[in-house]
Amino acid sequence: MRFLIDECLRIDLVSVASDGGREAQHVAHIGKAGWKDWNVARHASESDLVLVTNNASDFHRLYARALLHAGLIIIVPNVDRAVQRRLFRAALDVLEGPDELINRVLEVGIEGEDVTLDFYDLPVGQV
Repeated sequence: MRFLIDECLRIDLVSVASDGGREAQHVAHIGKAGWKDWNVARHASESDLVLVTNNASDFHRLYARALLHAGLIIIVPNVDRAVQRRLFRAALDVLEGPDELINRVLEVGIEGEDVTLDFYDLPVGQV
């Protein structure tokens, strides 16, 4: 499972993935900064990358139109660097198999000091 980190999240999430033995790239590091959301979604799909973002509303809509996608991780709150790293690390820790997120979403949040994880399917045609 490989990841594409959206530009709304910190660049250092790439190192969080790397520290966990996973491959990740950040939109800004691959020359895609400033791309519209539909371009980011298309690139992730064509490259078989799980998109990591905190832009739930736009990417829910875009991914619901896709027949097949590698998956979507949404870091729900807009939080500081340290908390983003903690939430992404928690997401990586629960992912077991390489196909676990196909056509699925993992929302990662925080309530008080507790990380919350919510998996759900994103059926086609939910727009």
